[in-house]
Amino acid sequence: MVVIRLARGGAKKNPYYRVMVADQRKSTTGRFIEQVGFYNPTARGQEEKLRLDSARIEHWVNQGAQMSPRVKSLVEDAAK
Repeated sequence: MVVIRLARGGAKKNPYYRVMVADQRKSTTGRFIEQVGFYNPTARGQEEKLRLDSARIEHWVNQGAQMSPRVKSLVEDAAK
C-alpha cells in the first residue's frame, strides 16, 4: 500500500520533516516514490513552516494512497 507520511531529518533537537509518498513496506527514511512537501516545526521569524504540493497529494489520494494522521492534520491546517 502507498502511504503519505513524514520522514525526519535535521539535527538533534532541531527536527525537519519531509512529506513523502512511499511504499508502506519501506523504512520511513528509506526509499520513496515522491517528495510532496516539507514541515519545519522549529521555524522562526520569516522562515517557511509548511509547504505542501496539494495537487500532487490529491493525485496520490485519488490513486489510493493513505495519509498518516499527522500528515492529514497538516493538510487540513494548510487548507485553512
